[in-house]
Amino acid sequence: MGPPGRGCYARPVDRNSADPSIPAVASTAVADDGLTVLYDGACPLCRREIGLYRGLEPTQPLAFLDISDPAATPAADLPEGLPRSELLARFHVRHADGRLESGARAFISLWDRLPYWRWLARVGRLPGIAGLMEIAYRGFLRVRPALQRRVRRRG
Repeated sequence: MGPPGRGCYARPVDRNSADPSIPAVASTAVADDGLTVLYDGACPLCRREIGLYRGLEPTQPLAFLDISDPAATPAADLPEGLPRSELLARFHVRHADGRLESGARAFISLWDRLPYWRWLARVGRLPGIAGLMEIAYRGFLRVRPALQRRVRRRG
């Protein structure tokens, strides 16, 4: 957690978290300069990756929002203009100003706030690199369903 009185550093945990040792926090509120990570909590790969990120102390306000369960995250809490299915199909982050990013650019924005990952954000901002990362991410999205099935079978 961040400094006392700075609830914006809270790391909310969904009930399906890959790391149950991380304490649950009720609020997903972020400060004016915060970033909200929208992720598919029903995806075992996504839960594991988000669990890694949650275990780190962000350098800037950061919140995580599992958007997989409509009962837990009503449509009113989602960004306007995109159906839940589109949000679940790709990785998204929402900036405090409402701007939405997806794919490689979303990862770059997230990594920029995390220790041990900032170097990768810097690399991603080099000319042409974000485009290459996006191509790799789209390739991953093609095999994601097969990987999810494999992870589910292993338990």
